[in-house]
Amino acid sequence: MSFYRRGCFICLGALLVAISLQLFLIKNYVIDGGVIGIGILLSHITGLQVGLLLLLLNVPFFFIGYAFLGKRFCALSFFAIVVLTLGSNFLEPLPAVTNTPIFVIFFGGLFLGLGVGITIRFGGCLDGTEVMAILFSKRSRFTIGQYVLLFNIVIFGSSIFIFGIKAAIYSLATFFIAYKTIDLLIRE
Repeated sequence: MSFYRRGCFICLGALLVAISLQLFLIKNYVIDGGVIGIGILLSHITGLQVGLLLLLLNVPFFFIGYAFLGKRFCALSFFAIVVLTLGSNFLEPLPAVTNTPIFVIFFGGLFLGLGVGITIRFGGCLDGTEVMAILFSKRSRFTIGQYVLLFNIVIFGSSIFIFGIKAAIYSLATFFIAYKTIDLLIRE
């Protein structure tokens, strides 16, 4: 598959994640896991734009990814994060599509899972914790999913202190829908 075609699909995936974050999740105090979740929490605390924080927080993981997973993976992942940053910044002024929890959880999780799944399927990633999970799983008996779950337990636990228990439960439900969607896309 051509680098251009991969880039188009990764752009679509990153834009779907930006839509999920800005039009469903962030304004309803629902977070994603990984570096994206950390970026949302830090944005709430500091007032900085989520997109900018995502770019800054992921930079160290690109160097690690380049060293251990190759330059193509790194280039595609960096492109995905840049598109996510720009898309997130562009959509940030818009209001949430809905405030109804079941729709926020379902559609936020669905768009998030589709976006991340498409990005991974076409050779990139949107989150530094995915890079670390890939590397750690190669050196241990734990799977990528188990490492991602471990990282996210800490992040969702932290969100309780910032957004409250209800938002943390909504975040966990959204995470479940997103990861089921990712699994379906990657298996196809």
